[in-house]
Amino acid sequence: MNIISGIHHITAIAGDPQQNIDFYTGVLGLRLVKVTVNFDDSEAYHFYYGDGHGRPGTILTFFSWPGARRGRQGNGQVTAASFAVRGDSLSFWMERLSANSIASEMQPERFGRRVLSFSDPDGLRLELVETPGIDAVHVWEGSDVPPEFAVHGFHGATLSETGYEETAALLIETMGFRLQAREQNRFRYEPTHSHLSTAGQAIDVVCAPAAPEGRVAVGTIHHIAFRTPDDAQQNEWRTEIGDLGYNVSPIMDRIYFHSIYYREPGGILFEIATDSPGFATDEPVERLGEALQLPPWLETQRPRIEVALPPIQRRPEQAAAR
Repeated sequence: MNIISGIHHITAIAGDPQQNIDFYTGVLGLRLVKVTVNFDDSEAYHFYYGDGHGRPGTILTFFSWPGARRGRQGNGQVTAASFAVRGDSLSFWMERLSANSIASEMQPERFGRRVLSFSDPDGLRLELVETPGIDAVHVWEGSDVPPEFAVHGFHGATLSETGYEETAALLIETMGFRLQAREQNRFRYEPTHSHLSTAGQAIDVVCAPAAPEGRVAVGTIHHIAFRTPDDAQQNEWRTEIGDLGYNVSPIMDRIYFHSIYYREPGGILFEIATDSPGFATDEPVERLGEALQLPPWLETQRPRIEVALPPIQRRPEQAAAR
């Protein structure tokens, strides 16, 4: 049986790389799990942020293109990445964000849970969702965020669509999700095999026919990746999705996982990524994110790449006023 157990990672586009690091490590308290380059553009950084162990379901990644144009959030995009925090955490986060000059807003309760929304410095929409049943076992202890308030990986993601029926059919009939709940024009789907994963399970499809189409650039999400356990199941997914008439990419070696890509009916780029081999394949867990890592086929170009990349400080000054 082919299994998708939730979100593997979400990839967005950033402008200034140092600003991105300062926000996600210094303010949100995530671990910088990996510093590498965009494998298709070796003069651009690719950052991976996650929990203390860099587990699938906690990873938000960024391509950094300084000076690139700002995108527009809208239909045909993932328009929000939601992180899980423990209950009674949102007051802490409102104060912390405000102390760092970041506006936040409490949303109406969603599916029985409180939600705090805000944006990163590039305008990417983020949410913190109070989520029961999580603990502090894997949180990043190198942050100054107290463990009881720390981000625990993804709660889920919001997909904005002109219409939802064909996307829903793909999620349910092919990818093994089930409709968990509905609130007005928001439909929540969760993996049938959600017991296999505790992070990144909620996929919300928002149907808004009158909303504008999105434009992928700085401040928007490029794609969303779903988890499958291993290469054998990924091969089966590629065959099954291709047989349905989708244009599926070849299997691509991303060093830390293997990937296939296709566009769902609403135009959002979907990826299915393997859990293995993981982020400790080229540096030990205790040293994750400390050095620029390159894939073997780019290693001979390291001198040129290092000169072309803007300098970064991996350990920015701590965020203001907790």
